[in-house]
Amino acid sequence: MTHLADLRAYLDALRAIGDLKTVGRPVRADLEAAAITRRSYEQRTAAPYFPEVVEDGIGMRFFGAPAGLSSRADMPLARLALSVGLPPETGGGELVEHLVRTRDAKPVPPVTVARERAACKENVLLGADATLDRFAIPRIHEQDGGDYLNTWGVIVAKTPDGSWTNWSITRIMKLDGKRMTGLVIPPQHIGLMWEAWAERGEPMPYALVQGGPPSVPFVGGIPLPRDIDEAGYIGALHGEPLEVVRCETVDLEVPAHAEVVIEGHLSIGRDSLEGPFGEYAGYASTHTSHQPVFTVEAITHRDAPIWPVVAEGRPPDEYHTVTGTGRAAKELYALRAAGLPITTVWVPYAAAMHWAVVTVPDDWRERLPGADTTELVRRIGEVMHNSGNPSAMMPVTYVLDDDIDPSNEADLLWALGTRLHPRDRRQFWEGRVLPFMTSYSKEERAAQKGPSVVVDGLLPAWGDGRLNHASFAQAYPEDVRRRVLEHWDD
Repeated sequence: MTHLADLRAYLDALRAIGDLKTVGRPVRADLEAAAITRRSYEQRTAAPYFPEVVEDGIGMRFFGAPAGLSSRADMPLARLALSVGLPPETGGGELVEHLVRTRDAKPVPPVTVARERAACKENVLLGADATLDRFAIPRIHEQDGGDYLNTWGVIVAKTPDGSWTNWSITRIMKLDGKRMTGLVIPPQHIGLMWEAWAERGEPMPYALVQGGPPSVPFVGGIPLPRDIDEAGYIGALHGEPLEVVRCETVDLEVPAHAEVVIEGHLSIGRDSLEGPFGEYAGYASTHTSHQPVFTVEAITHRDAPIWPVVAEGRPPDEYHTVTGTGRAAKELYALRAAGLPITTVWVPYAAAMHWAVVTVPDDWRERLPGADTTELVRRIGEVMHNSGNPSAMMPVTYVLDDDIDPSNEADLLWALGTRLHPRDRRQFWEGRVLPFMTSYSKEERAAQKGPSVVVDGLLPAWGDGRLNHASFAQAYPEDVRRRVLEHWDD
């Protein structure tokens, strides 16, 4: 595994595989950079890098689509794989397994380095000098409630007693040079931490990290158990400690080689209106809410800092690729912990986090004596919906045999089209509904509760009507396949 120590090394790695495109003209922070980023997702082009930002006055640069799908057809998950130290050609199943293994690995705590060794301390702004007005802040969508400075940065916070430090992503909107607001909602971990500080009547210290090593926002964007320190998880992911440095004004530590670090406190009350913002379901939201206010008390940054930009919306973008892959790993871990024989779990990116696919091995009947497909699907559904797992927010789960690769959209669509009964073999649960999930009724979205379904798409057992694929792999003997491959280019 290769640990990319900072964002600049990550850009070099993308450039080396032809998955980084330098935009060779000045681009505006007001919508234009985000529009280019959004189109890059939809056209599956190389990640856009913007060395010239019109509104900039300090030499800053933008970097779009940091964990979108790769432009390389032969390595579509390259950006995800490189972010967690895997080869760029890594496939979906191997990526999910890597995240599952790390959940049980012993955490590798970060190592604190002197500020002289920390690139994020090249420029230190305090007091009146610490203002967001120094930076070009991107506006992402035309209908957004403001300029969103945080779409791929990590908020660092810890509980009042210091027992748990959390690194997580939440969207944050600029109010003015010294204030920001963003989503702080329990049961998300940042919401739980904020509640603990608010109950004490104290503002919560925070640090916002922009442009850390690629593993930092990746891990900040996936669901991990409560009380897990992301810094230790990242160390386990890479097999070596992450370098951190102490903040200037708050008792927190941040990645030493981050591009920008903003420090301050989060207000006790919900003092500002936040939103709307384009949501992961793919629609332009009109939803607003009252949220706490982040004060800006210190800013440190590298020379010519690079600011990541995510233009969230129709899939696939970072919410689908990173959070979806993380949810798949969480579900796979939970199902195996329940003693179920599961090959993999995948959350198809194109379905905007609304589907999950669970595959099982050919010998599942031998490993679960007496269970039929109805019983297996019931047990899968119980784990996914009654143990606090995020599948409660995914309306549809499909259970399929592992003769298909669910991360391959052609494989998946073929299986869904040919193995699902038009009406039967479905089991229902009640799940959580978010206000912007358009597949639900207005009443269900208001109540934030509605049905979810687990669909049995399992094939019969061998000898009971199961058929081979009419494919190159299964419809021809090995010697014929070998000759075809040996002479394919003749």
